[in-house]
Amino acid sequence: MIGEFSMSNIPAIQSAMTGIQSGISKINRNAADIASQSVAGDAADLTRSLIDMRQNQLQVEASIKVVKTSNEVLGSLLDVKA
Repeated sequence: MIGEFSMSNIPAIQSAMTGIQSGISKINRNAADIASQSVAGDAADLTRSLIDMRQNQLQVEASIKVVKTSNEVLGSLLDVKA
């Protein structure tokens, strides 16, 4: 039954939302690390944190694409059903 569907009940979207939340949490941690390292002055740790932040950004972007694609597929399925 279509009426019982919600976006959060679709496994791909659930996984993507977890990826988004995890990525944002890690980005916040990276930002805190970068802020503290810029005071301490350790270039190697600062570089590692910047690389990690970029990886986490890519994780969030990929997860957003999964949500968008799942939404499009669901919309197409509903159009076919109607």
